[in-house]
Amino acid sequence: MKLLESLIFVRTMEDIIKLLEGGKLLLSPTDTIWGILCDATNSAAVDKVYQLKRRPDSKAMVCMVSDLKMLKQFITNLPVDIEEHIQSTRPTTVIYSSPVGIAANAIAEENTVAIRIVKHHFCTPLIAAFGKPLISTSANLSGLPHPLKYADISKEIISGVDHIINLDKDKVNAQPSRIIKLERSGEINLIRA
Repeated sequence: MKLLESLIFVRTMEDIIKLLEGGKLLLSPTDTIWGILCDATNSAAVDKVYQLKRRPDSKAMVCMVSDLKMLKQFITNLPVDIEEHIQSTRPTTVIYSSPVGIAANAIAEENTVAIRIVKHHFCTPLIAAFGKPLISTSANLSGLPHPLKYADISKEIISGVDHIINLDKDKVNAQPSRIIKLERSGEINLIRA
């Protein structure tokens, strides 16, 4: 039975990856709150997220990567001591300067991008299999509170995505990630504790 379950999971994962490759939007639990996910290197997909959330594209969104190796592909100037911050057990998003390979509309005006190494039973293997970062933004319309659980997500968001990941729908997760900013000088500043 376990082999059959494993084969079903792989097939589902392959289907989900095809959706991402096609620029589609997912609604998924993450290591923090429910999020809208898409390919962070696909500007058309990123634009769909801005439109769905009714969010100005001047407000950049968070990207998730599966591990440090993937992070280094998109952020080339990492200080050695950043690892102690990003490898903590608390989900931590870091704002980095001068990203490469990320969709231009996912990058803030000051040429920065927020990235989190995600530790999640679904998102981590998905991102690793996809091989690229995913946008992860809270599953709410801009200006409204983020959902604490699946039942809090608006019908507009639910109907606006292409696929819903059917996991952890009853789990309540109220804590967003900690946010730190890596300044060009190398200094690290806490933005959200």
